[in-house]
Amino acid sequence: MNRTRSQALFERAQKVIVGGVNSPVRAFRAVGGEPPFIKRAQGSRLFDEDDNEYIDYVGTWGPAILGHADAEVVAAVQNTVASGLSFGAPTGLEVKLAEAVIEAYPSVELLRCVSSGTEATMSAIRVARGYTGRDVLIKFEGCYHGHADHLLVKAGSGLATFGEPDSAGVPEGVARTTLTLGYNDMSGLEALFEDRGEEIAAVIVEPVAGNMGCILPREGFLEAIVALCKKHGAVSIFDEVMCGFRVARGGAQERYGVQPDLTALGKIVGGGMPLAVYGGRREIMEKIAPLGPVYQAGTLSGNPAAVVAGLTTLRRLDAPLYQRLEARGQQLETGLCSAAADAGLTACVQRVGSMITLFFGAGPIDNFADSAACDGDIFTRFHRGLLERGVYWPPSRYEAAFISGAHSEDDIAQTIAAARAALGA
Repeated sequence: MNRTRSQALFERAQKVIVGGVNSPVRAFRAVGGEPPFIKRAQGSRLFDEDDNEYIDYVGTWGPAILGHADAEVVAAVQNTVASGLSFGAPTGLEVKLAEAVIEAYPSVELLRCVSSGTEATMSAIRVARGYTGRDVLIKFEGCYHGHADHLLVKAGSGLATFGEPDSAGVPEGVARTTLTLGYNDMSGLEALFEDRGEEIAAVIVEPVAGNMGCILPREGFLEAIVALCKKHGAVSIFDEVMCGFRVARGGAQERYGVQPDLTALGKIVGGGMPLAVYGGRREIMEKIAPLGPVYQAGTLSGNPAAVVAGLTTLRRLDAPLYQRLEARGQQLETGLCSAAADAGLTACVQRVGSMITLFFGAGPIDNFADSAACDGDIFTRFHRGLLERGVYWPPSRYEAAFISGAHSEDDIAQTIAAARAALGA
């Protein structure tokens, strides 16, 4: 597969853009080689600068649930921007979007629009601290909640220790307000609350993890988070930036029947444009300015182009779409399991709806330690083999793949055939 133009662009990019990319995983360093530079996308397909065609399972890292360049979404954005790109003032579209989100998420009584998932989680944590008057945050190892300072911390040894910065530039004093536990560690969470419950402002979690591969919550895990927060006066925060509107119209909250105090949404809620939302119980959200003392603002928050892309997308998320996503997901899951088994590999597939990961290790994969123990070399071979056969899979073994409503049965069949060849099945 020729990528001459992509290679030339990558060389130019590295001279003027950090690492040649505007988000680290795009550099392909985890899998080797150089990234194709994408020129356009349509439906389930990407096309690079050398006119190579790929079946896409990155989906803009989640937002493209309808597929790329959906005609209705594109037309809505075009019609809206003709009246102006941004106003820095309230619009009727914002009200309609908020109503659509609240209809899908009963736990959200009031919300605020922002421009990124990082802003949404960062703001939710700030209002939780302002509401409780406490400082300590609990997060789970392997859950990525954006690049705010207090979220870039490693897990400590033992039950839970003060966090150490996971990135240069993060002050130790900031990291020390964040404690970490293993994902699905209910007993550890209960013990930590018993020990330090009066200090804990909030617990934040990806209810379906996607940033260490697709990892499911054990039965009772999400319920334990909500119950312990309620018992000790802390705030439960579900980061549904990735799984929101993805694993069900009402996200993980609908799928598992659990409602937190606060929710962060992104990706699909913006229809592929820079938009995110955080919201929850009215009494907590009323702590935000101009109603309360917790300050958060944004020049482009509620940008009409982004809002209309999100609103148009949300209106299309009906039962037949989720049935189709489930069917395609099951087809891909079965095919990948078969390919790995026929290649004689120890592997497992974990999936929730249209989120999916092929782990090269014995399952179940319950937490980051399990995920990290999987075979990265085989994943690299798998990824390269898929790419050379026209399948664009996430270039990191820690990232979930996504299926869209535009993927056909034939797309999935071609992907399975490519996976079998890549693995030597």
